[in-house]
Amino acid sequence: MSTNQARSQRPTVTIAGRPFGGGELFLIAGPCVLESRELARGVAGRLVEICAARGVKLIFKSSFDKANRTSATATRGPGLDGLEWLAEIRREFGIPVLTDVHEREQCAPAAEVVDVLQIPAFLCRQTDLLLAAAATGKAVNVKKGQFLAPWDMKNVVKKFETAGNPNVMVCERGTTFGYGRLVVDMTGFEHLSATGKCVVFDATHSVQEPGALGEKTGGDRKKVPGLARAAVATGFVDGLFFEVHPDPDRAPSDGPNMVRLDEFPAILDGVLAVHRAVR
Repeated sequence: MSTNQARSQRPTVTIAGRPFGGGELFLIAGPCVLESRELARGVAGRLVEICAARGVKLIFKSSFDKANRTSATATRGPGLDGLEWLAEIRREFGIPVLTDVHEREQCAPAAEVVDVLQIPAFLCRQTDLLLAAAATGKAVNVKKGQFLAPWDMKNVVKKFETAGNPNVMVCERGTTFGYGRLVVDMTGFEHLSATGKCVVFDATHSVQEPGALGEKTGGDRKKVPGLARAAVATGFVDGLFFEVHPDPDRAPSDGPNMVRLDEFPAILDGVLAVHRAVR
């Protein structure tokens, strides 16, 4: 398939019985970690309004457990009890929900509640975890490890297909560039697209500065809009991932790279303008 054909004939992923992708940009968004029922519900409601006004399909994201933290004392979230918070959002707003899993044992209980399981980047080669996620039959978003070449994601996809679950997305979230820096290789999106799966760009984690704040990860949210527009301009991105928060500077996790909820509509409008131009 030529590059132009790959851009025009985009794949789909089935989430909650509906196709996502196929040339229409979709969104994965929400706060990094579940902090309270009220905050999660408030962010979800506002995101539903923003996306409905623009005709964009939304998948709400938040983590019940953030196991991959810089410090042992960092906030991790409510644990498996937080799954009920996600279930409430799913019921109330009628939108699909996504959450991370870090261990095999988390996959089955999470799959009873959410529509998409997410594999953190550090764990993208953990075969047992991938197979447990695949066995749930749910869609899975696999983040490319910061250490992994984009063309090596074909081996990750093959694990899911061998397990009988081809309903998988591949997600770019930046590549390690020296100590405490990440870069995004825009040519990598075409390689990710060659897996035949929907390609997601995680714009907020891509501006992280790992360990930059000593016991915390830093970041620069000002770089998020430009990276998101550039990624969409390649023509190989099907979905965008943003962590958003009403007050990211007070957030317990990923504050420096999360975007402000009140600034998000303008960011999304800029991305959609580029997407329309490319299509």
